[in-house]
Amino acid sequence: MTQGIMNLFAIGDIHGCLDPLKRLLRKIPADPAGDTLVFIGDYIDRGRESRGVVDYVLGLRGACAKLVCLCGNHESMLLNYLEGVEEDLYLQNGGAATLRDYGIFLSDSPRVRKGKIPAEHLSFFESLLPYYETDQYLFVHAGLRPGAPVACQSAWDLQWIRREFIDSEDDFGKRVVFGHTHFNAPLVAENKIGIDTGAVYGGSLTCVQLPALKFYQVST
Repeated sequence: MTQGIMNLFAIGDIHGCLDPLKRLLRKIPADPAGDTLVFIGDYIDRGRESRGVVDYVLGLRGACAKLVCLCGNHESMLLNYLEGVEEDLYLQNGGAATLRDYGIFLSDSPRVRKGKIPAEHLSFFESLLPYYETDQYLFVHAGLRPGAPVACQSAWDLQWIRREFIDSEDDFGKRVVFGHTHFNAPLVAENKIGIDTGAVYGGSLTCVQLPALKFYQVST
């Protein structure tokens, strides 16, 4: 690492893939005292160790001086499910794996569901950021609706948008780093960088180092 340069390391969608996450973090040359580590969201669902991933990320707080955790659509769906809202949507999107991890049954009432989530985990889900920006980059889970500043984007835009953003050649003011839509390899364009490479589908878990634009990957 070049002395005096603060690096950003952004990690794509994890989806309960705990072992690849551990291997990836051992691989990247981040300085925990000075560099920023950004998680792009979707820590949970579909994979086998969602609860373990959350535990692991929480454990990084003591080791990383600058840890940024964004909210993905899967964390939003879980919070809705815990309140009894859009339950089918969550189950259709791989939520059952996370419910099993927490010992939640489909017959549980919202009150019982929330009671089974450890307080530290619930606080984590509720505190996740909608986006994070620096002078040069804007980090968001899914993307941005073209033609609108980030402050005017809806939660749906930030967590669910796909082709309207991905196909756009608009200048968003800063280069956008995003996940949510998975590619076989990182997407690199003038206005955006996509780092979801389908870890939970047998692809890779990806980290991008900025401003070097260097990628680190581990297979799943």
